[in-house]
Amino acid sequence: MVSKALEEINRGTAEVIDSKRIEKLVSKYYDDGSTYTVKAGFDPTGADLHLGHTVLLQKLRAFQNHGGRVQLLIGDFTATIGDPTGKSETRKVLDRETIMANAKTYQEQVFNILDESKTEVVFNSTWLNELGATGMVALTTTFSVARMLERDDFEKRYKGGESISISEFIYPLLQGYDSVALKSDIEIGGTDQKFNLLMGRHLQRAYNVGKEQAVLMMPILEGLDGVQKMSKSLNNYIGITEVPKDIYAKTLSISDVLMWRYYELLSEKSLEEIAQMKEDVAKGTLHPKKVKENLALELVTRFYNEELATLAKEEFDNVFKSNKLPTDMKEIEVEEGIWICKALVDAGMEPSTSQARRDIKQNAVSIDQHKISDEKLNLTSGEYILQVGKRKFAKVKVK
Repeated sequence: MVSKALEEINRGTAEVIDSKRIEKLVSKYYDDGSTYTVKAGFDPTGADLHLGHTVLLQKLRAFQNHGGRVQLLIGDFTATIGDPTGKSETRKVLDRETIMANAKTYQEQVFNILDESKTEVVFNSTWLNELGATGMVALTTTFSVARMLERDDFEKRYKGGESISISEFIYPLLQGYDSVALKSDIEIGGTDQKFNLLMGRHLQRAYNVGKEQAVLMMPILEGLDGVQKMSKSLNNYIGITEVPKDIYAKTLSISDVLMWRYYELLSEKSLEEIAQMKEDVAKGTLHPKKVKENLALELVTRFYNEELATLAKEEFDNVFKSNKLPTDMKEIEVEEGIWICKALVDAGMEPSTSQARRDIKQNAVSIDQHKISDEKLNLTSGEYILQVGKRKFAKVKVK
């Protein structure tokens, strides 16, 4: 049983530091029922979670299946600083109201995956507010500036003459101190978080906690483009609160190569089942589109239910196979003479008029299922079906 548990825990991991400790903790659980703690931190800098976040959440659930008690850390204090990881400039500070609103949505969404009875939601303001000036100064003495500048993104910014605030130096120390306060046995995070995760081990030693957390790192999930990290800012994401038809359609849009990555990191199918599907696709006995459809159905079912997943598939097939229009298009009313690019933005189909113009130039915009090329078009009175790409539709009534 322990070997199967470790196989599930290690699935898809990029790197594990102190795997022996993880093995010992899992073995002890199966020997005498002793539980252990697994920490994962989320700074509530956005309102909703996407599939990239669920890579970590599903790994936490794997630990819960084998004796782990999850410490789901909401970084309400650290979010006021902003994680400098991968940033080429100092991040803007979020206000407290926004942070807490985002934190609330995080808590509502994570239990789509996590077992609430085995999860403790904690806020790091609880202990970081109490640290005070004396404690903060003591914390800064545990790590040198020279070692902090060894961090890749800091080194690049320093050599490039870019600004680095003192608060950004403090961020990894605060994240590491979370592990001191919680006495975590294991911490998990993305590969881009390695510096911060190892800080937790360092500070547990420095503060004589009596243990050093093991660290498990998961790879970063690529977005729909298959290149860059899944991110709302890059608009290459699948949000877990998106409507079923959008989750389904977006999943169908990924490449045949990327779908195997999604299967490994997101699906609950066994590695043996995935390997068999790969073999069948290679032999030509299974079409890649069918494999993708099954993944889309699995994801919609996870965040909604099987019935809505089936309806999402039927809707997709009607629109894309039969060239029918979706049944639940957004409807808006606008004034006569509205610029087409403004109408696309008002309908929520484009983030900006400049992007709308680019899409029109790229032949990606249709009115009543006919492609348009005039980016200066103004709409006269009437009703129109606007479409951007294959998935975005809206009915526009021009008064």
